[in-house]
Amino acid sequence: MPTLSVILITRNEEANLEACLASLEGIAQQIVVVDTNSADRTLEIAQKYGSLISQPSDWPGFGPQKNRALGLATSDWVLSLDADERLTPALKSEILTAIHHSAHVDCFAIPRLSWYCGRFIRHSGWSPDYVDRLFRRGTAHFSDDLVHERLIPKGQVAKLKNPMLHYSFMNYSQVLQKLDRYSTASAEQAFTKGKTSSPLKAVLHGAWAFFRTYILRTGFLDGPQGFALAISNGQGTYYRYIKLWHLNQDAEK
Repeated sequence: MPTLSVILITRNEEANLEACLASLEGIAQQIVVVDTNSADRTLEIAQKYGSLISQPSDWPGFGPQKNRALGLATSDWVLSLDADERLTPALKSEILTAIHHSAHVDCFAIPRLSWYCGRFIRHSGWSPDYVDRLFRRGTAHFSDDLVHERLIPKGQVAKLKNPMLHYSFMNYSQVLQKLDRYSTASAEQAFTKGKTSSPLKAVLHGAWAFFRTYILRTGFLDGPQGFALAISNGQGTYYRYIKLWHLNQDAEK
């Protein structure tokens, strides 16, 4: 019988982790949690669900950290989750069917339905949001990107039908905090690749991100949250480019 390991990386996720791990009941033979200096109840919750816990002393970035978690998985199949994601009963059933009857498929993309400050977003470029997450161990690894890491599968990828629930943003304070963290990490990543920016680039790219989200990707159909999401996408893009420009300026001093 095929077995399943679920891998997560965490940092101060007590608000999310309980619901995430509870949604794994009846499907996971192993849970791996690689934690970065959590100061809340994250580790206590992970222990409650019998997780294998690792606490490296450094933070190498999202991709390398997920590869660390992958290296601790021992089951036939691996499911990578974030702490703010949940499996539904329908998705769990589909996952079990997939890993028991997938002789020629090594990786499955799962659609993700994401929550943004009061509603699930069904447009704005957020849906359908397929992410490669379920794979046969030994057939995939994560990119080494500091942020916006991706799974790199070796073989064929098929799609599951039932979405997982992604409670990405519960309030606008979370939006601003994540916007700041991710724009900084993205700017640093671009800087290491030799990319440059300017204030004009920052403004133009930010305006384009808003227009693409709200108009081209029909964010207006997501109501007030769609408008707010388009603004935050524009802001995140602006800050990514303006921070990159600042890094360029510092490097020239």
